Amino acid sequence: MSRMRLGDVANEGAEQYGKPLEGVRILAVEQMQALPFGTMLLARLGADVVKVEHPREGESGRGAVPYMTDLDGRKAGATFLRNALNKRSVGIDLKHPEGKALVKALAPHFDVFAENFKAGTMTKLGLAYDDILAVHPKVIYASVSGFGNTVKSQYDVWPAYAPIAEAMSGLYDYKRVGDNPPVVGPAGALGDISAAMFATVGILAALRHRDRTGEGQYVDIAMYDSMVAMADLVVNFWSMGLRGGRLAPLIMDGFRASDGWFIIQVGREHQFERLAQTLGKPEWITDPRFATREGWRTHLDDVIRPAIDSWAASKTRFEACDLLARDGIAAGPVNTPEDIVADPHVAARHMLVEIPRTDGVEEPVLVPGNPVKLSKVAEGPETYPPRVGEHTAEVLAAELGLSESEIAKLRDAGAIN
Repeated sequence: MSRMRLGDVANEGAEQYGKPLEGVRILAVEQMQALPFGTMLLARLGADVVKVEHPREGESGRGAVPYMTDLDGRKAGATFLRNALNKRSVGIDLKHPEGKALVKALAPHFDVFAENFKAGTMTKLGLAYDDILAVHPKVIYASVSGFGNTVKSQYDVWPAYAPIAEAMSGLYDYKRVGDNPPVVGPAGALGDISAAMFATVGILAALRHRDRTGEGQYVDIAMYDSMVAMADLVVNFWSMGLRGGRLAPLIMDGFRASDGWFIIQVGREHQFERLAQTLGKPEWITDPRFATREGWRTHLDDVIRPAIDSWAASKTRFEACDLLARDGIAAGPVNTPEDIVADPHVAARHMLVEIPRTDGVEEPVLVPGNPVKLSKVAEGPETYPPRVGEHTAEVLAAELGLSESEIAKLRDAGAIN
């Protein structure tokens, strides 16, 4: 099965049901990924997302590298392309008095007002929760920031990107060896994605609450909080005595096959027995060295690892993992990007979407598909990431009834593009 392309529809039989979030409207003053990933997920589920960005520069994610050149000759950075499908863009200068007035005028036409600037920024702009609440009493106002807006924090003035929150959560120190420097970004932009997902949960919960009560509310998401939750075992294990570099007593390590690395996780006695049988080492089952889980770790490098590496030396990663899995042992190959792109499972699940390039390069940009699979929701069609302010005139005319001449005046004044 081929990858999804813009305009394709999967699970076509579900089209009759529509999308679950049709009718939900989101005005997103967003940048980079910590909010845009979440609003794109909501858009994939049917929400109408209008993205507010600077009329000339666009949002900061457009300046990320690597990038391609869009039809306007601007940079379209990888961070922007990953998170901008199915959205419309309006270019409004939030620092321009008329631009700020436009955003306040637009807000009551949307269910959700969302932003992900550093704490205090929206207050300085006059677009904080109380400012929007004054013009839209039932608004659901969602904020994503490094450290939150509703509780005073010693980190309030700190800017934050994904690795900052990840580092502060303890994730980078959890398996750091000796005096080696931490490995930064081991899971991509986990600090961004986690915050965006929790923001999505908060927005959906607030929408349900408003359905019941008729009241909006403030959804406040901190990237630091999100990463403390995602790296849950760091503090949890510490509180239960695993300190000073001690790891949980289980096999959760990488091993070599003929074409690279694969991972095994064994955390229960019956799983260890199955591993021993698969490796042709039945004597391990009664070996006193392996009578406890702590023994697995004690003898990992001198006994277990050499045996697994020797067993897998004549096998590919897939072959080794397939044999282990069929014997009830959890294992998976350490894939390269090329492996993922060629994986038939990834294609069958529509987990890669092709974005045609606009700069003459033949190979498309690949971005992740929607991991939320619903039996009564069709996937797609995805729409192209918008150019800066591509829908400004369309949105202002439809929502505020502005005429072409009024829009032209705002454009001439520098408030919009």
